[in-house]
Amino acid sequence: MSRPGSLLGPSGVPLPRRRALRTLRPPARWLFRRLGPVRVHDAHQVPAEGPVIVAANHIGVIDGPYLAAFTPRPVHALTKIEMFQGKAGAFFRWTGQVPLDRFHTDPAAVKISLALLQAGACVGIFPEGTRGAGDLARFHRGAAYLAMVSGAPVVPVTFVGTRAPGAGSSALPKRGGVVDIVFGAPWRVDAQPWPRTREQVGAKTALLQEHMVAGLAAALSQIGRELPGPLPGSPGTSEHDGAEHAHGRGA
Repeated sequence: MSRPGSLLGPSGVPLPRRRALRTLRPPARWLFRRLGPVRVHDAHQVPAEGPVIVAANHIGVIDGPYLAAFTPRPVHALTKIEMFQGKAGAFFRWTGQVPLDRFHTDPAAVKISLALLQAGACVGIFPEGTRGAGDLARFHRGAAYLAMVSGAPVVPVTFVGTRAPGAGSSALPKRGGVVDIVFGAPWRVDAQPWPRTREQVGAKTALLQEHMVAGLAAALSQIGRELPGPLPGSPGTSEHDGAEHAHGRGA
């Protein structure tokens, strides 16, 4: 049942709120730039209209807010369901974010994300599913699955500077440090009708991962920077946060 006053998508699924997501972006950008310079590269890669998925590497706790503030369009990001508690939860709902169960297949998150894409909105996801080295070595299936169902392009996003080398998973960007956000060339796949097998989703995921890894290398070369490396005490990635796989099995 939809809540009173909620906006329904083309499929009849209640959509997350949008007004606050739009109005808070300018003051959020001002606030982040008070912490240090933010350089946004190639924002033109994000289509000005129509459905789009922005898929980012994940190195720091603040990546989600930076994605929401600096993407050229308002972003409804898949966000771990644990964040939707108390006052923080009210804020995330108010700003149109999508709750995600990271440990189980989450049909509700899938339905909401697809409804947003059907409505021509922008959905954000972190395919790594965790804060870590940000090298995309770990890569879940959610972004490719949503693209296969909707036909929406996937725009890669590279974050550098939101976590300093050697800093912990909850560290904020270094005061005065430069944050670079690089938007890459869109990856496109034709919408694939039902049924979509696990093998098909896996194959498309491998192609998207290959595209994003190449885009990451190009972005780092473009800005002349390196990733911060693994989190302290971890050989690779750790600390679940943000959007993990919205759907891990074929459908």
